[in-house]
Amino acid sequence: MNYHVMTLFPEMVESTLNSSITGRAIEKGIIKLNTVNIRDYAQNRYKHVDDYIYGGGSGMLIQAEPVWLCYQDIMKQLDKSKTRVLYMSPQGRTFDQTMAKALSHNENIVFLCGHYEGIDERAIELINPVHVSLGDYVLTGGELPAIVMIDAISRLIHGVLGSDDSAVYETFYDGLLEYPQYTRPAEYEGLKVPDVLLSGNHKIIEKWRLEESLKRTKERRPDLYEKYISQGLH
Repeated sequence: MNYHVMTLFPEMVESTLNSSITGRAIEKGIIKLNTVNIRDYAQNRYKHVDDYIYGGGSGMLIQAEPVWLCYQDIMKQLDKSKTRVLYMSPQGRTFDQTMAKALSHNENIVFLCGHYEGIDERAIELINPVHVSLGDYVLTGGELPAIVMIDAISRLIHGVLGSDDSAVYETFYDGLLEYPQYTRPAEYEGLKVPDVLLSGNHKIIEKWRLEESLKRTKERRPDLYEKYISQGLH
């Protein structure tokens, strides 16, 4: 998987993703991270990429030209048929595990990160990206959503996690919240690990885990629970 991030703050993206699990995956060459500074494509001596908004309004807007030139330069290297282009926007479809799984099958993903008051609409029209949101709130830029999405997608790519099973038995994978988990010691502060987990009987353990997932989902995310039941997955 190759990630290409169009941003005004490449160091913000790099410093986070070059750490921990994604950092190790980058070192191993399982995933590749290419951050491209939109400011490098500014066609003025001061490298300004923003300007006032036509019609009035607070804040500044990123100009269309540096964004479009940056995008064109990136796409020269890529096979369009194997590339998804995403624009981090609160107006887009909400990112979820299903989308992460679908995106994990791409060869290239280009993330367009806005800042200030956003990006000149003409650049968006020219690029025609898929608008994606993390939720119904506004952030200062698209870098954090891009980082979150790259992390979530990367975990589903073979070899990124120590065990591929880690990505399978998790919250949202099968539409349910994950069951509670425990490690040593068997008792802490008067709280004990459920006896079933110490039994060694894997069939009983799997049954217990499903029951706990159902219980937890019904209590904490009744919307997911109803969807799971309506699909006849129980």
